[in-house]
Amino acid sequence: MELHDVWFVLIAVLWTGYFFLEGFDFGVGVLTRLLARNRAEKRVLINTIGPVWDGNEVWLLTAGGATFAAFPEWYATLFSGFYLPLLVILVCLIVRGVAFEYRVKRPEERWQRNWETAIFWTSLIPAFLWGVAFGNIVGGVKIDQDLEYVGSVWELLNPYALLGGLVTLTLFTFHGTVFTALKTVGEIRMRARALALRVGVVAAVLALAFLLWTQSDNGDGKSLVALVVAVAALVVALLANQAGREGWSFALSGLTIVASVAMLFLTLFPNVMPSTLDADWSLTVTNASSSPYTLKIMTWLAVVATPVVLLYQGWTYWVFRKRIGTQHIAEAAH
Repeated sequence: MELHDVWFVLIAVLWTGYFFLEGFDFGVGVLTRLLARNRAEKRVLINTIGPVWDGNEVWLLTAGGATFAAFPEWYATLFSGFYLPLLVILVCLIVRGVAFEYRVKRPEERWQRNWETAIFWTSLIPAFLWGVAFGNIVGGVKIDQDLEYVGSVWELLNPYALLGGLVTLTLFTFHGTVFTALKTVGEIRMRARALALRVGVVAAVLALAFLLWTQSDNGDGKSLVALVVAVAALVVALLANQAGREGWSFALSGLTIVASVAMLFLTLFPNVMPSTLDADWSLTVTNASSSPYTLKIMTWLAVVATPVVLLYQGWTYWVFRKRIGTQHIAEAAH
């Protein structure tokens, strides 16, 4: 296996990790409107992801940085062609981070309510747009002989990509709902389990349609295995949720995301951005990659740094592993 193939796999792993981790905290952000009935419950939801949301975003920064260094042509075409939706995602992530930090800086209810509204929208919009972006990456876009995107922003809003956006939105919301059931106690936990069933059924229908569409267009035997794993894991996650096994349900909803992202990258390889104008103009792991020397240096850096990041993030989740409820919110307790 060549180094550019190795780095394609590593970038796929980074995106998979990002969607697994950021997926549930996007979902929790959406639940601040769908599940919480009062401000105390909103605080409970936000506190479940408060210690970890910023660590989850490290995976996005690493995936973007790795793409820039390992596949500069891919990075350039992607970020120039998808400039507007990626800019919207970036603004949402910035506002979302500010909302988490500034929400408690002042005691006024209106101040806190406005920042909580910001958390909802800046969780929902990126959760949808990431699916749209990857739908276009896998489905292909207009790339010319100069390896540049020549389509319009409106062409990115095609049926396949929009379906991908609905899949990521509903799948992340389901992932966040089972995470909430895993991390809370009391009534909010019970309602999270009930909501997970409804959201999960919708996510299952949309995901099955999207993955079958992907398989029919670009799939092979390996991607078919990933499709089966994704669908089976989601069905079992719903059953585990109904049985009150929140830990298993969360693990299996995560497996659904992992298998789905794996399927997308399996159907994409050896391309990184297929061209719908001419297959010869597609960006591939070969024509979009950096020099072998650059990839070699990056590989050694990844070998050293990756275990450190994984250990630190794992320790963070272990420290903040306990469940919380409204009784742990000071004002609600009195």
